[in-house]
Amino acid sequence: MRAPFRLSPQPSSMIPPQSSLVKYDNPLRINTNAERKLIQESSPCLAEKYKIPAKDNQPTDEILNTILPPREWTECGELWVQKVSSRPSTRLDVTYLQEELDVRLQERLARETGICSIRRELYSQCFDELIRQVTINCAERGLLLLRIRDEVHMTIAAYQMLYESSVAFGMRKALNEEQRKIDRAKEVVVLDQAMCDLQSQINCLKTNCAHIEKSAVEQHQTKQRKHEDEIQFLKKTKRQLKRATLIRKIPRDGKSSSSSSSSSSSSSLLFPGTCRSSPLMVIHFE
Repeated sequence: MRAPFRLSPQPSSMIPPQSSLVKYDNPLRINTNAERKLIQESSPCLAEKYKIPAKDNQPTDEILNTILPPREWTECGELWVQKVSSRPSTRLDVTYLQEELDVRLQERLARETGICSIRRELYSQCFDELIRQVTINCAERGLLLLRIRDEVHMTIAAYQMLYESSVAFGMRKALNEEQRKIDRAKEVVVLDQAMCDLQSQINCLKTNCAHIEKSAVEQHQTKQRKHEDEIQFLKKTKRQLKRATLIRKIPRDGKSSSSSSSSSSSSSLLFPGTCRSSPLMVIHFE
């Protein structure tokens, strides 16, 4: 015979799975026989999870379970469930909530400014606790705060997605720039090698030009010396011809024969190929 189910409260020595600013009732241990009944009496989230239709509960408890689903965990093979508290809050509870928020912000070293996941988590828990307190007094006001909370979460999620996409875009850009930098470095190496090759060609061409200019100067000097030698030779020949062919007047006293013979002899000496009987050639240099 099966033992009847029991919903036993959690012992005082047991620590909840996660400390939160939201007030919860004492955890309940679910026996095997009582699991179906507890799920039916719990929130619509758990009923949908286990595919069991929930019974009609009080509107406030149902709204609380919808806004803040019960926590569940397994310990030592047993299932534990903890619902949010439906006890109305007082002014002292709000003051205690504020003090507890400040203490936890200091204990967990949350940042005062900027983006901080710890500060966001604690403020989210504080806002959930305020929604719980307002919902107990006025369900409609609690549902409106729920819409505000969901809108804030959706906005934050959109900003987070935008941030992640921008970070991914920045990483892609950084990788592209790094790859482009590597490609540019390779191009620089190739261009440096090409520049070295062109510089070697320039040096070779300069050396060839220097050799060509040197040979051209030597040829010019050789032709110049040869030309000067020819000019000196021609000048020397001119002086010799000018001495040998001085024009003398034929004397009237009958010495023309001797003069003619001497002229012919001198001309024969200068021009051995000429005949003695040929008339005297007189060259006049201006």
